[in-house]
Amino acid sequence: MAWIVLVLSGLLETVWAIALDRSAGFSRPAPSLVFAASLVASMAGLAYALREIPVGTGYAVWVGIGAVGAAAVGMVALDEPATLPRIGCLLLVVAGVVGLKLFH
Repeated sequence: MAWIVLVLSGLLETVWAIALDRSAGFSRPAPSLVFAASLVASMAGLAYALREIPVGTGYAVWVGIGAVGAAAVGMVALDEPATLPRIGCLLLVVAGVVGLKLFH
């Protein structure tokens, strides 16, 4: 259960990162509210997961999911460059997250 919560919390990290960008420095209310709600939920999920998962593994997996998710959304939906080197680096992050799970 802790791993499921950790993955969902990592996905919420992607949500709050994109919402933070869209809030335009907290000048837009709707994205600002999405940011705040998803940030709290993401942190709460991380805290829950860390009751069973070591902090180094849990935090690295959480950050990796959020970082890859935010970069992927940026490339797919926000016109950020999707170059082979960027995609390759993201795949390395994914490999690291998978490795942390496998060797937990």
